[in-house]
Amino acid sequence: LSLALYASSLCAASSAAFFYHDYCVIGAGPSGLQMAYFLQQASRDYIVFERSHAPGSFFALYPRHRKLISINKQHTGKTNSEFNLRHDWNSLLSHDRRLLFQHYSRDFFPNADVMVRYLEDFASLLKLQVQYNTAIIHVTLERDEQAWNGHYFLLTDQDRQNYKCSSLLVATGTWVPNVVNFPGSEYVEGYETVSINPEDFAGQTVLILGRGNSAFETAENILGVTNFIHMVSRSRVRLSWATHYVGDLRAINNGLLDTYQLKSLDGLLEGDLEDLAIIKDKKGKLHITLRFYLENRNTSASIDSITLPQDELDNFATRAPYDRVIRCLGWKFDFSIYNRSLRMMPGKENEKKYPQIKPSYESKGSRGLFVLGTASHSIDFRKSAGGFIHGFRYTTRAVHRLLENRHHGVPWPSTVYPITQLSNSIIKRVNEASGLYQMFSVLADIILLRENATAFEYLEEYPVGILAELEMQTGRKAPNGLFVIIMEYGRNFSGADKDVFYYNRAVGEAQHAWQSNFLHPVIYYYKHLPTEREMKLRPPDWPLPRPDAIHHIVEDFLTDWTAPNAHILPLRRFLENCLSTDLRNFFAESCFLFAFTHQKLPPFCRQGYIRMQGLMGSEELRRHAAEAGLLEDYTPSDFSGDRAPDRREGSQDQLLRDRVIPVRPLQHLVNAKDE
Repeated sequence: LSLALYASSLCAASSAAFFYHDYCVIGAGPSGLQMAYFLQQASRDYIVFERSHAPGSFFALYPRHRKLISINKQHTGKTNSEFNLRHDWNSLLSHDRRLLFQHYSRDFFPNADVMVRYLEDFASLLKLQVQYNTAIIHVTLERDEQAWNGHYFLLTDQDRQNYKCSSLLVATGTWVPNVVNFPGSEYVEGYETVSINPEDFAGQTVLILGRGNSAFETAENILGVTNFIHMVSRSRVRLSWATHYVGDLRAINNGLLDTYQLKSLDGLLEGDLEDLAIIKDKKGKLHITLRFYLENRNTSASIDSITLPQDELDNFATRAPYDRVIRCLGWKFDFSIYNRSLRMMPGKENEKKYPQIKPSYESKGSRGLFVLGTASHSIDFRKSAGGFIHGFRYTTRAVHRLLENRHHGVPWPSTVYPITQLSNSIIKRVNEASGLYQMFSVLADIILLRENATAFEYLEEYPVGILAELEMQTGRKAPNGLFVIIMEYGRNFSGADKDVFYYNRAVGEAQHAWQSNFLHPVIYYYKHLPTEREMKLRPPDWPLPRPDAIHHIVEDFLTDWTAPNAHILPLRRFLENCLSTDLRNFFAESCFLFAFTHQKLPPFCRQGYIRMQGLMGSEELRRHAAEAGLLEDYTPSDFSGDRAPDRREGSQDQLLRDRVIPVRPLQHLVNAKDE
């Protein structure tokens, strides 16, 4: 009996040792805090675990030279807050305007210390539930059919405290340095520990391994004091202005390209780092050789007996010895804390530094485990901005909306409009939406058509990779067809080898909009929701399957798609062709004539004039329309003098065409009146 009671007490203690929350977030970096904000706004039970004493610990150390490459544009000439977020790459999303990054720094490229302070304020001012000094060291599963996803996630921290949660949100980023092992790699200094004092490099010859922003940032810091700098990597340099990927080399760090191409001793080389070897001589100098020269070497042989490449090729590029070799190869995801039961596997090839996830940002191995922030960048690696704050603040919101629908029955937010507002709604979003703009080709607005195309339902910033699952993931139905609004670059405009400054690179005519190179809106029309098979068989480099119809809004130098002729009119005609309806706006006088001469009224008249709504004509409006050449001027002055009145002999249809005000020039006038 005593043994039974003791065992029972142990079980009770073990059960009580688990602190339960519906949602557990690992990491209080930007993506973790962003998810915490959305969970708190929805009044959900959650906790954020942070190993450090403050949020944003990554930014307390990186970048080493403290200058961020995320822009902080103070002025855009606009007061629209959503539009301004297109050019604010540091702010997280919240209702508190005090938490806009522009209030923390006026620098275009801010200091990383400011980001640390910003994240601290974001967590404290919004009273987010963050548990600091808690390093999660092990994560496993506990099967339970009653759990949301068929299992619970069990977490253990450094003090052996246990936690249980129904849904796990991983926001740890990528922080484990990439290391290449080769003979002599012990002589290599890491980016994470190398000195940032330029004077420590005075008069030295330096070799940098890597070719990303951290490598060029390091080179930029010591460019003026070294003898020369060589940089070696297996791939050629990729310039962000050519690839249109913000993670590639940015102009702020590329001073070494000048000194290389202008023959000022510095240089870039291509080669596989795993084929290298480093030999240290008696004077402490580091010599570069190739691994195969050492394969058959007697380990007891003296350094002087080692064959170097220059012994056979006397103009070998790296024949000069180096004082220091620095590794700047970026970071990878930490897989070590996850038990095999979670099946957290690395991606393939270039994406092996990220965990494998679905386009919904859910792990391929464990239902209910979602990856947020930089670690989720495999979805759009080298394509869009999902690995950076200005991108994953929107993908994190998308994940939250998916969770709200799955676990709490809250459908994806949407707004229903009459069909007459279709073109207006699209034009409004493509001109101001930041999520579409930053996460181009990844997030899209979805327009679900109602029966007979009398109305539509508008969903914002849905992941296009799971378009086939839209009804299940959002709780919305799409039985009558849909439009997908997305932002895209030209198909062949981005790439490391592209000349993005070539003559006639821009398209200005609406009829050539499909050839637009710069970022521009594209509207896909589907009569039926695409299937999973259609998504898998979509053309290479297409974000979506082939639609029933497609429309490109021509690129614009000002990214202002409001030109009546170039942007609005072609869009309206595309929508009309897809829906077989007339989407123009009319004066009440025109609707009155339609009612007597046509069996079917345009939607604007049916939903406005017939319901005793709409825009009534006035003398001022008539005069404006007549002066603009939009309406015949039937004032008595037309019949003065010797000129006879213009007696039109056309049909009633011709009369209607004379009297109807086209939507193109009237558009903003109607909107202004409605407002």
